[in-house]
Amino acid sequence: MTTALDTTAALIERLANLDALSSLPTGWRRGPQSLGGGAAGIALLHIERARSGLGSWDTAHAWLSAAVSDELTAGPNAGLFFGTPALAFVIHTAVDRSGKLNGALQKLDSGTVDLTGRRLRQAHARLDRTDRPPMAEFDLICGLAGLGAHHLLHQPRHEITTDVLSYLVRLSEPLAEHADGLPGWWTDVGTTGAVTPDFPGGHGNLAMSHGISAPLALLSLALRRGIVVDGHREAITRICAWLDSWRQDDNFGSWWPGFVTPAHVENRTVSSNSRQKLSWCYGTPGIVRAQQLAGLALADVERQRLAENAMLTCLTDASQIDRIREVGLCHGIAGVLQTTWRMASDALTPALAAQVPRLVDALLHRIVSSPTATAEFLDGEAGVALALHTAVTDTAPQGSWDSCLLLA
Repeated sequence: MTTALDTTAALIERLANLDALSSLPTGWRRGPQSLGGGAAGIALLHIERARSGLGSWDTAHAWLSAAVSDELTAGPNAGLFFGTPALAFVIHTAVDRSGKLNGALQKLDSGTVDLTGRRLRQAHARLDRTDRPPMAEFDLICGLAGLGAHHLLHQPRHEITTDVLSYLVRLSEPLAEHADGLPGWWTDVGTTGAVTPDFPGGHGNLAMSHGISAPLALLSLALRRGIVVDGHREAITRICAWLDSWRQDDNFGSWWPGFVTPAHVENRTVSSNSRQKLSWCYGTPGIVRAQQLAGLALADVERQRLAENAMLTCLTDASQIDRIREVGLCHGIAGVLQTTWRMASDALTPALAAQVPRLVDALLHRIVSSPTATAEFLDGEAGVALALHTAVTDTAPQGSWDSCLLLA
């Protein structure tokens, strides 16, 4: 792990200089309050390093100050990855170190609860109309699964947390007055979240970033922690049954498409072209982590084992690893590495843990051959450094930063 240590240290050093990075157009692309692509996400890295005793709290606080430099955003575009909720998530990871953040955090928590309440009222009104949901209503990046991930981690006993879980139970049920057999989370839009002729009849999204795997992971994590609402287990079982119906099995093991269309539903099959590259966001790794969590929550050893075996066969197929060209958490090998580490920590078999060093080597190779041009958390060097930090220290993130990916 010496090379991994050196590479991680070099990334940290490069990402520590706020002034130097802020002068670059690729430093952060989506504003200070963006967890995915702004100063807020880069702050997560420096907070985790400081909490581990390997970094400077002065650096962490400099990045926190940059993250809160704009006026708070709690409008329609706010969610776990942008605006008030993003800042609340980040500051929670540092607040136990500095009491001076408590006042700011109280304001951010209150704003996030208010925002979540508004989103829930809109979602239930939509359900009462029996309309199909927009993807951003329930997904992780923009929607209620992401907001629920924040509340479960930082306010598990708050009423808003159980309200989100109850909404997800309702989301999992078929819509009344729709006799098409499609699930309640089927959306009329395309994978970009917009109505498009490329997706006539919309789609059913299986992914962790924008699909039903995020609600499944959140419901499962809550059940494991004893936060339970009416219909909770039934909702997990219902979602799992739908995912089971789209599981594909071939010589390379089990895999799932990132999404299905009405044509897939009509034919009851998907082609091999629907197999996504390995990734946290849309690929099998994110989908099977959600199913492993479901197996753990329900004490369903068969489901847990199936998820772990599916992940293992992906990781031992060199051709699939070679297809991953990106390095970041979302689309790249860093996300596969962090997902594998989390799955291995819960696994019935040590075989997954044995894949972590191989993935570290693959990530180091990608960093050299295809370096990222951005500093950001979700697609850039900050996320890469965090995944390497987890693997190198072999320690669960002290600030639970990967809860925003619903990996834990």
